[in-house]
Amino acid sequence: MTAQIIKGLPVANAIREELIPKVKELSAKGIQPKLAVILAGGDDASRVYAQSKEKVGDKLGIKVEIHVRPDEVKEEELLKLVDDLNADPKVHGILVELPLPKHIQKELVMNRLDPKKDVDGVHPVNRGYLLGGQEHLALVPATPLSCIELIQRSGVELKGKRVALVGRGDTVGRPLASLLIKRDATITVCHTKTVDIASITKAAEIVVAAAGFPGLVKASMLSPGQIVIDAGINQLPDNSIIGDVEPAAAEVVAFLTPVPGGVGSLTTSIIMSNLLKAVQLQGLG
Repeated sequence: MTAQIIKGLPVANAIREELIPKVKELSAKGIQPKLAVILAGGDDASRVYAQSKEKVGDKLGIKVEIHVRPDEVKEEELLKLVDDLNADPKVHGILVELPLPKHIQKELVMNRLDPKKDVDGVHPVNRGYLLGGQEHLALVPATPLSCIELIQRSGVELKGKRVALVGRGDTVGRPLASLLIKRDATITVCHTKTVDIASITKAAEIVVAAAGFPGLVKASMLSPGQIVIDAGINQLPDNSIIGDVEPAAAEVVAFLTPVPGGVGSLTTSIIMSNLLKAVQLQGLG
């Protein structure tokens, strides 16, 4: 029996439909939600991501401004831009597209963001709120939140579920662990030093792969009836994109998210949702 594929686009569309009346409500109060995207350098993928946010913003009534800087931009100039956007009351959210040029210290730029405008949840204050179980005060990273949305909107109750989380990275694994704990899931975090990962993944009811290694989770490591969320995005030499779960897993498990077309499809919608939460956190909503 082949797995039922959990596609991201229907969930993304549902989130956007929920955001439209909220944007209209803010507009009626004289608030035009605005997202500033910083694009430093000539990375093609980053440019595409920035433009996709602009398109989604247009559909929702959200203003998206892209601030483009060249590869050779000086660090102090980029920090000054962040400071200016932090101070601008008409800008409610700031997102820095990665990767930044190699001479720019990523942490320095991320830590300069106003935590209440940090729509991708990268600032230590937001990470601290999340780790401390105060999700209501945090702006949460988009990819982990996308994983949660895909699980919950598929009608799955996380409370009490055994979840194997493969990956402990700062971007997805660690924040996702906090989100799962908050929802009363029982989680085991697996990583490169874990002995016999297969015994853990096989025993879980939900498996989330977020390690950043193509095909790491094999079909032989999974069991019938499981829900598998693949948060991996890996580019192969032929430019094709695959996840952390091998395709043969679809012949074993009950539900599986595709790559591409799964978790990644939600991130822009989550960013827009975070923007509206940022408006509230700033005391404007």
